[in-house]
Amino acid sequence: MRSHQWYGTEGLRSFSHRARTRQLGYLPEEHLGKPVIAILNTWSDINPCHVHLRDRAQAVKRGVWQAGGFPLEFPVSTLSETFQKPTPMLYRNMLAMETEELLRSYPVDGAVLMGGCDKSTPALLMGAASVDLPAVFVPAGPMLPGHWRNEVLGSGTDMWKYWDDKRAGLIGDCEMTELESGLARSPGHCMTMGTASTLTAAAEALGVTVPGASSIPAVDSGHERMAAASGLRIVELVRRDRKLSDILTADAFEDAVTTVLGLGGSTNAVIHLIAMAGRAGVRLTLDDFDRIARTVPVLANVRPGGRTYLMEDFHFAGGLPGFLSRITDLLHLDRPTVSHDSLREQLASAQVHNDDVIRTRQNPVAAEGGVAVLRGNLCPDGAVIKHIAAEPHLLKHTGPAVVFDDYRTMQRTINDPELGITADTVLVLRNSGPKGGPGMPEYGMLPIPDHLLKQGVRDMLRISDARMSGTSYGACVLHVAPESYIGGPLALVRTGDSITLDVESRALQLNVDDEELARRRAEWTAPPERYERGYGALYNEQITQADTGCDFAFLARPGKVQDPYAG
Repeated sequence: MRSHQWYGTEGLRSFSHRARTRQLGYLPEEHLGKPVIAILNTWSDINPCHVHLRDRAQAVKRGVWQAGGFPLEFPVSTLSETFQKPTPMLYRNMLAMETEELLRSYPVDGAVLMGGCDKSTPALLMGAASVDLPAVFVPAGPMLPGHWRNEVLGSGTDMWKYWDDKRAGLIGDCEMTELESGLARSPGHCMTMGTASTLTAAAEALGVTVPGASSIPAVDSGHERMAAASGLRIVELVRRDRKLSDILTADAFEDAVTTVLGLGGSTNAVIHLIAMAGRAGVRLTLDDFDRIARTVPVLANVRPGGRTYLMEDFHFAGGLPGFLSRITDLLHLDRPTVSHDSLREQLASAQVHNDDVIRTRQNPVAAEGGVAVLRGNLCPDGAVIKHIAAEPHLLKHTGPAVVFDDYRTMQRTINDPELGITADTVLVLRNSGPKGGPGMPEYGMLPIPDHLLKQGVRDMLRISDARMSGTSYGACVLHVAPESYIGGPLALVRTGDSITLDVESRALQLNVDDEELARRRAEWTAPPERYERGYGALYNEQITQADTGCDFAFLARPGKVQDPYAG
């Protein structure tokens, strides 16, 4: 085993390593000759999505000990979507680097990766894929459904809804205070099909979790049993030398895309899966998403893409195994997973127990996958829209633009009557992409002006180079590439310009002639850099655009890194 280099040789270094392990309080028979398992834990006191992972790590250790391994827990960056500013997307690649270098530099034979909040799942898997050890992912799990008076609430989704109701004057401060206490009522990530649930489902579809892991509620006793099972499993993977590269194949990523689209999942998964695939040596593009979207129906009736249910309902309806059992003709069933020699074997006993939560092919939530990829002179390298979460009349729309140069200006002026915003207006936000944000924050669900909310307007066409929370909804065109901050066409849009969206034709067009656009481009000047030093300067120098996954160029490029010499 790899750890033998540290512990098993006759030299001075091995003597020192063994002596220092005695200093930690371990007997020789507790660890010598056993698989050493790193447990990478994203727990912290300020991450409500992961606050229970301190306890779950103990269950993982229990499983590792039972299987004859030696577990070691490592704290890593927590990436709290709730609190970290300007956005944890700025730090996704930092956790990926931390994961890669930690696993490479310590006496580790395999890893259990504990995450779930939006950016932690791709970051952990990106880093682990770059090292290519055996690994199992343990999802944090969704929180319990929210409750307010006689309503069941979905975190994020109902926050946006009721905040708009407050701005429209339909509810007041007392109701909002009650909602604060009822919206998120247990540990765990968002219990809608937001980014967290989408990406943990993608991890399960990739085959890097034990079956059914992605939807178990965080506080369910089944979640602790899943953690222990993951500890048992990783020791067996080390003994079989089944590495991540055996799991993260091109077929696996195509199945993950199919899963995300069939779940009506978050648009953020487009960026993260492209980045994850790149680390695994697999080329995945926006065109792959659009191609697959035309073949897979949306079967998960889970908010916000669905109409009714939340993740706990999805779990007890059959979870991801049940869901996948309904689209087996679209999957690559002969590829391995961490638990089985084939996905076919893993799904053999999967069942669906509620046909309204996980729909049949004859009664889909939508006929096509939940994300469409757009092209046009406004987004030559692509943009995305979660069209199943938009009002249908906006899916083919032409209207005049009102342009905001940054998010703070938009917040301050969105209700200014001088802007003349109507329900037909196209709201445009720029300088919010990977470099411009910085970090591509979730600014893409631009607020509808108060006066329109009071008129009953609940959706408008909105365009940006930002991202959008996976729990949100609306006719929001996102991830416009290249971004405006580096001179992409979005930088040339002016208030009053006509813009056309046609989702059926996958088109997004700025209705301004080429000559005028060339004149505007000649007048454009680049804004100043966001950072002069530190991690931000490294980020600004190395970050790639949304269509290629927003990875760091020096991490995404191919090339070998040698294992350290431990003697």
